[in-house]
Amino acid sequence: MLGGLTGWHLLALVIIILLLFGAAKLPALAKSVGQSARVFKGEMKAMKEEDAPASTTNPPAAPAESGTDNKP
Repeated sequence: MLGGLTGWHLLALVIIILLLFGAAKLPALAKSVGQSARVFKGEMKAMKEEDAPASTTNPPAAPAESGTDNKP
């Protein structure tokens, strides 16, 4: 997909990004992306931890039936 990109293409992309967002906003943008990635990573780790114990637990035993004795 990105196999045809060369160094000149990447340089042009950087220049376009600088023109669109401005040099002053790029550090804030990078910080925001980093924080979002950290939150996403933490949530994925939490989901894996929740799934791991659930898959190793035994299924619940069938409840004993009460009042089914046929004694006279």
